[in-house]
Amino acid sequence: MENETIKNIITIGTSAGGISAVSRLVSTFHEDLDAAVFIVIHVSPDSMTDVILNTIQKNTLMECRVPGDQDLIQNRKIYLAPSDHHMLLERGTIRITKGAYENHWRPSIDVLFRSAAATYNSCVTGIILTGLLDDGTSGMFAIKRSGGRCMIQQPEEADFPDMPNNVLNNMEVDYSVSINEMGHILSDLFSRSVCEETLVPEDVRLEAEIARRMSSNVEDLKKLGELTSLTCPDCGGVLAQIADDVIPRYRCYTGHTFTEKSLEEEQLKGIEDSLWVAIRMLEERKNLLKTLKGHQQKQYNGNQEQQVQQRSDEIQVHINRLKMMLMDVGEANQQPSSN
Repeated sequence: MENETIKNIITIGTSAGGISAVSRLVSTFHEDLDAAVFIVIHVSPDSMTDVILNTIQKNTLMECRVPGDQDLIQNRKIYLAPSDHHMLLERGTIRITKGAYENHWRPSIDVLFRSAAATYNSCVTGIILTGLLDDGTSGMFAIKRSGGRCMIQQPEEADFPDMPNNVLNNMEVDYSVSINEMGHILSDLFSRSVCEETLVPEDVRLEAEIARRMSSNVEDLKKLGELTSLTCPDCGGVLAQIADDVIPRYRCYTGHTFTEKSLEEEQLKGIEDSLWVAIRMLEERKNLLKTLKGHQQKQYNGNQEQQVQQRSDEIQVHINRLKMMLMDVGEANQQPSSN
């Protein structure tokens, strides 16, 4: 089948509360909406994409699909990213890959938005709906820098307002509206305006290319930002801080990418895991001393028995201190985002 000319691209990103929000949104789309629509919902790797697709399809007359790799883009179709796969756009074609996680998500909102911006620049309208933390902000900034439009669900309407709030607080938003208004606005925009080819920033192109080929190198990282002393919590590679982004963000040469907030959470998780390992080892050491004391009690004199008990007590002190540190780490993890 020959690929038709695509005039408009709509990219939609959401996480917590997203299935309901997307279902509401597509119900506002006219059947003849002059656009191809791409949706990423941050869901667990074992989520049943077909079930989500059927839920969305019940709310729209537009055809909904889970695309395969190299599928041609068709106008007036809705494409839902499959679970545990990135969905990217090339000119006229959809790519489905198993690239590196971004903010520990695959599919990733930012990966889709960035590839759409690099390929279709001013023809892209990005939409961010309900969700936690700052996912989607970087991708939306790439769309804005490439000449596209930015639309968000009103934060006060969202079940989880973090994602739309982070976009609103970090860039100029074209539309902050109720989901119920979005379909009408889009139809009106597409009926009276034509997108024109615009210049895409080189760093946006490079990051989209890295995601497509599922690898990079240190030289690519140096083009995107300065190398840091920080290491990737997923693979141990060196992290570069991306220079031209609206929020602090880090990328390793393997492709793993983290916002500052998600990197902090990963570090805290690593500390917590290490503390639990240390507690387990100390508990095992204390239990071994207790067992030895019971087995060899007759061989000990009073002084030796007192020494074993003292060592056991010292271990318990360290265990208690580590448990206090665990509580501090847990409280740090629960601190609300400052954005």
